[in-house]
Amino acid sequence: MHSYYEKSARARIDAVVDAASFREILPPQARMLSPHLQALDLPVAFDDGVITGAATLEGLPILIAAQEGGFMGGAVGEVHGAKLVGLLQRAVHGQLAGVVLLLESGGVRLQEANAGLIAVSEVIRAILASRAAGVPVVGAIGGQYGCFGGMGIAAACCTAIVMSEEGRLGLSGPEVIETARGVEEFDSRDRARVWRTVGGKHRYLLGDAAALVDDSVDAFRNAIARAIRAGDRLDLDALEREQELLDARLQRFGQCTDGEDIWRLLGWPEPDRVPLLTATEFVAQARERRVR
Repeated sequence: MHSYYEKSARARIDAVVDAASFREILPPQARMLSPHLQALDLPVAFDDGVITGAATLEGLPILIAAQEGGFMGGAVGEVHGAKLVGLLQRAVHGQLAGVVLLLESGGVRLQEANAGLIAVSEVIRAILASRAAGVPVVGAIGGQYGCFGGMGIAAACCTAIVMSEEGRLGLSGPEVIETARGVEEFDSRDRARVWRTVGGKHRYLLGDAAALVDDSVDAFRNAIARAIRAGDRLDLDALEREQELLDARLQRFGQCTDGEDIWRLLGWPEPDRVPLLTATEFVAQARERRVR
């Protein structure tokens, strides 16, 4: 099995799309460097930590981007964000089946805070514009750094999210929560609790992730293709249904202090055994227990 988790951003793209179909937009030769990192005499990357381009996936014409967690944890700066925005804007005007975002990001770069925050807001707007134009945007999360901060919000705006058990999705990362609220609130070293809170299995149960897959590029590819083929419908009714689901979730689980509390309310007879299940076993048992 070829692990999605262990691959670099470029290797993930090559493994997910059809062979030899990827055509990069703004490759490293273009040297789109962050002016802010250069000004601070910090290391730079010629692609600024994100790879963008066009390809086909099971014959479907798509645009695709992959964030490189190995460069500053996939954090978003001005150039990084502009590449994502440009790709999504291109989707509105092309004859495409969808846009695929292979997400791995800790959020916004502190060194480019204001520029990065603006960039993320533009990414979110571009995702919604693509969806409004009828082009689904599918996010995939399964890397070492997860998807947090502003990119966690952006992921939630996608048509669908595909996750592995190893993936993590949230607004504030465990270390950030611990720093702000104290170790008594959330111990970032308690890895089991971290994954019970923001990991792929929990996100799937809550309905935040549309698909939970094993850590293999084949599983991700198949799930992404299914999500694209399912299409998209972004209108006021859909948004209101999402809000109703969030309200219901808060009422039902608002007093829970751990993921296991939620799993018990959802009817898992042995919630402490959930981490022992493979993704395939978990999905088979979870279909009737998901919030949506």
